[in-house]
Amino acid sequence: MSAPAEKISITVTPAMKRVLEERVASGQFASASELMREAFRTWQRQQDEHEERLASLRARIDRSMNDPRPGIPAEEVFDRLKKMHEKNLKAAS
Repeated sequence: MSAPAEKISITVTPAMKRVLEERVASGQFASASELMREAFRTWQRQQDEHEERLASLRARIDRSMNDPRPGIPAEEVFDRLKKMHEKNLKAAS
């Protein structure tokens, strides 16, 4: 059973109000409140997904930072990249 609804007031631009009224008039939503609840649920889902992505990235960064394997010196990395780039240029010719 869902919690009882509470009434709030929001301010929207005239363009937003027009879209809201059009959606309700079209029958897509039964009321402005229904549309706003759906908009809020969509926003909340996006926020939750964003937080999950951030948590995943943070976990990957933590794993990388705590990786016990020895690091590769920057000079070696740049040498490898340069060789890969030269190889790709030759393959493209």
